[in-house]
Amino acid sequence: MHESDIQSHSSGWLFYVKASFVASLVAMGAGILFMPMDLRVQGYFAISALFLVSSSFTLAKTMRDEHESQRLIHKINEAKTNKIISEFTE
Repeated sequence: MHESDIQSHSSGWLFYVKASFVASLVAMGAGILFMPMDLRVQGYFAISALFLVSSSFTLAKTMRDEHESQRLIHKINEAKTNKIISEFTE
């Protein structure tokens, strides 16, 4: 793997992403906590929100892994094609 193949994010972007995630969790938790509803309804919304966060992480990781595997397959196919072309042109 070459250095140019590695994507890196700035520290500002990483801070923004993490701060946004924390702020959204705090806002969601406060909204559920201060909702004028029965404790059972608040509990249902809290469990549903946690499940949504968990499934979002799982979806994002799965999509990233699928993208990475496709990149690897394309690189292997490109290398095979280049080898065949170089053998053919010799």
